[in-house]
Amino acid sequence: MTTTSKQKPVALITGAGRRFGFELAKALLAENYLVLAHYNSSRDGVAELEQLGAIGLQADLTQQNAVELLIENVKTHTDRLDLLVNNASCFFNNEKVNQDRSALAAVFQVHVQAPYLLIHALSDLLASTGNGVVINITDIYTDSPSTDYIAYCAAKAGLANLTQSFAKQLAPEVRVNGIQPGPILFLPEHDSEHRDKVLAETPLKIEGGLDPMIQAVRFLRDNPFVTGEFIKVDGGRALVI
Repeated sequence: MTTTSKQKPVALITGAGRRFGFELAKALLAENYLVLAHYNSSRDGVAELEQLGAIGLQADLTQQNAVELLIENVKTHTDRLDLLVNNASCFFNNEKVNQDRSALAAVFQVHVQAPYLLIHALSDLLASTGNGVVINITDIYTDSPSTDYIAYCAAKAGLANLTQSFAKQLAPEVRVNGIQPGPILFLPEHDSEHRDKVLAETPLKIEGGLDPMIQAVRFLRDNPFVTGEFIKVDGGRALVI
């Protein structure tokens, strides 16, 4: 057991090696958190976080045994958990999951099974702080699913349901909420035509960037009277999809 964990608030972020998870981890390190940075294959980002003081924990969330080992690894590093952010994701369209059943399984394992196991197994550590917080990253398509990503949307809807169920079960010691992102940060493979189309369908007409997501995490972390709720960080896109 590390003594550092008794002196600092502790956060576990899944999918911390890139994009939002990486930037959130850096922000929490700057706030003097002990950050447990989970990753699957994005080792370079986690290596940078480790240089800043994070502890990298590798696990393939599609494998139940790996998730259970991750849970045990978390417990070797800390006896408390202030913040759990279920951020890891896999984004497969219909064609991918129809051709590859392992991809279909992965969508539900990463977005539903792994968060369930983590929240359930770590609930005592979260409750021990008296104000533990879980934040699940869902999607605006939870409420208005895309017909091009049926399995993905269904899995994110499952995560949303888990959010509300655990919010009821774990109250009052632990609060559980979700964030529904929209066009926060385009992927490298998104061409200008795709970007222009998405922004044209977004009322605020801009790519949000990652800072609004980090602000939403801070709000849900710091507001003691919010549980079982979702914040859309999407520039208004959910209004028109």
